Amino acid sequence: MLSGPTCSGYFPSLARKSSNISYLHHNGGWLCFYDTTILQLDVLKIYNRKLSSIMVTFSKIMTERLLLRALKGGSNTKIITLNGKKIRKMPSALEKLPGLRTLDLQNNLISKVCPELSTLTQLTLLNLGNNLLEEVPEEIKYLTSLKRLHLFGNRICRIATGVCDGLQELIMLNLNNNQLTSLPQEVGRLRNLTYLSINHNQLTMIPTEVCSLENLYELHLNYNQLMYIPEEIKLLQNLRHLFLVRNNIEVLPEGLCHLKKLKLLDIAGNVIQIFPAGFQELKLREFYCEGNPLFVKQPITAKLPKVIWTLQEITARFVLHQLQENNQLIMYSLEYYPEIKHKISKAKKCVLCGKPFLSEWLECVQFVPPSKNWKISKNLQLIPLRILLCSYRCFRWRGPDVFGIVQE
Repeated sequence: MLSGPTCSGYFPSLARKSSNISYLHHNGGWLCFYDTTILQLDVLKIYNRKLSSIMVTFSKIMTERLLLRALKGGSNTKIITLNGKKIRKMPSALEKLPGLRTLDLQNNLISKVCPELSTLTQLTLLNLGNNLLEEVPEEIKYLTSLKRLHLFGNRICRIATGVCDGLQELIMLNLNNNQLTSLPQEVGRLRNLTYLSINHNQLTMIPTEVCSLENLYELHLNYNQLMYIPEEIKLLQNLRHLFLVRNNIEVLPEGLCHLKKLKLLDIAGNVIQIFPAGFQELKLREFYCEGNPLFVKQPITAKLPKVIWTLQEITARFVLHQLQENNQLIMYSLEYYPEIKHKISKAKKCVLCGKPFLSEWLECVQFVPPSKNWKISKNLQLIPLRILLCSYRCFRWRGPDVFGIVQE
């Protein structure tokens, strides 16, 4: 390392004679490069804006030299790191490095990958973060050994067809800070994916195929425009960390309560008022929900309206009751009416009496304290849970912490 005061136009004599400099730090003044013997300078820090053009030229020279050095290594070259070199075009010479395992080109000006990228079949880590890419390119599907892919901080608004087909070894995908409005269904083919982060995009929905990523351990979807989470999220049985900060989510699905391994849930800054029944049974260690308009326990007196069930509801409740009694005739008959059987399968049970109902119920809220094992948001004293009652008769027999919901 060399560090020195302002010089008027030349390298210090020690620097000019050295061919083994790893770091040059210069604080101001003009600096001209007359010496060509410095072959191994890796990092240059100059705190003077007047030197920007010189630094760009020097960076280009050093980039070319680093590539030449890598090419001399041929198949023995395993790692190339060219961060912040102002590279606008990926070097086509990459095809001459078949043994490359790590390619780090973040913080450059690359808007398109070169076709030769597809020859790097032994590559395990690719970092193209903070560039100018507008899509996840098709060439990436040929990187069949790839395990970690960083594409954060680009302008990506689409994912080329077929990209996920060849990425069967991928375990980590980072697409933060892009412009994605949707994900293709084929993302569900990334069977080995354990970490998926798509923060700061414009997603409005999550395809159900994401819920087929059975090895997914951590999912980040902060700062998007999600309205809801699919019920199929219950299939992510290995999920430990789920981040949904600053979206437009109104309701959490009941399937979330089936994530037995979930340890951290962050839903801060959404529009959630109530949680699904069974939510309090989650084995969480951390739970954050600040910034949501949660129901609070402020009971008021209201007159119960008269409810008259429809003929469909009366019939459905009769059929459901007969199914509970194992009525063989009803069970046999339903096989000939698949549409009715499908509707019946959507039935719910009253929390108090346990009787089934189809489409008419009384929505209530039950307030329960959060688990003592949870690390929680400040001021969260009671968790509002959504419960369904089959009738006002059951409502009259409710417990002291169960209330009807008044629509203002």
